[in-house]
Amino acid sequence: MTDPDDLTARARIRDAAMRHFGEHGFERATIRGIAVEAGVSLGLVRHHFGSKQELREACDAHLAKLLGKLNDQVPADLAELTDPEASVAANPVAAARIAVGPYRDYLVRALVEGGVAPLFDAMVEAGADRLVAADRRRSDPPTVEPKVRAAIGAAMALSITVLHQHISRAAGVDILSPAGDNLLARALIDIHSHPQLSLDEAQAALDRLPAEGN
Repeated sequence: MTDPDDLTARARIRDAAMRHFGEHGFERATIRGIAVEAGVSLGLVRHHFGSKQELREACDAHLAKLLGKLNDQVPADLAELTDPEASVAANPVAAARIAVGPYRDYLVRALVEGGVAPLFDAMVEAGADRLVAADRRRSDPPTVEPKVRAAIGAAMALSITVLHQHISRAAGVDILSPAGDNLLARALIDIHSHPQLSLDEAQAALDRLPAEGN
C-alpha cells in the first residue's frame, strides 16, 4: 500500500530506518547507519527526526497509519459487509500482509523488543469496536470486557508474524504468501466459528478451579 503523500525525504529516511532497525534492532542501530542506508547526510536525519527515539516513534506511527487505512475499509460491524469482492473484505489477511510486507522485519524486531505500541493500541481499539457491535447480537452476555478480548486477539494476530517460520513448517506452505493468505483465513474462520468448548462447558471448567490465593 503506497501513500501518494509519502514520497518525501522524510519518508525515505523513515523507510531506511525501518530497514535498519529491522536488521540491527533498536539498541544496535545508529543514526549514522540510518543516514548511510537512506543515502543522506547525518544532519538531514537529525533535522527531520532529532533523535533515534523520535525516529522509532515515527516508524511506529507509520505502521499504525497503514493499519488505520485498512481498518477504514471494513465496517465496525462485520455483519454489515455487503460487497464480497472488496479486497479487504474478501481477505483481510492478504490485505494486511501486502500493507505490512515491506516492514515485516521491523515489525518482528519491534514486537520482540516491546515496541510498536501505537500499532498495538490501534489494533485493540479497532477490535474492541467490532466486539461491541458483535456483542449486541449475542444471546449470552460476555464475561470479559471488549478491550481485554481485543488486546488478546491483537496479540494472537501479531504473533503470526513473529512465528511465521514455525507456522509455515507445520502448514507445509509459506504462511506469508498468497497461498498462505487463503489457508490462514480459512483456518481462522474455522477456529472462530467452531470453538472446542461451549461457553457453558468453559465457564464450568473455570468455576472448578481453586479461588485465587487458595
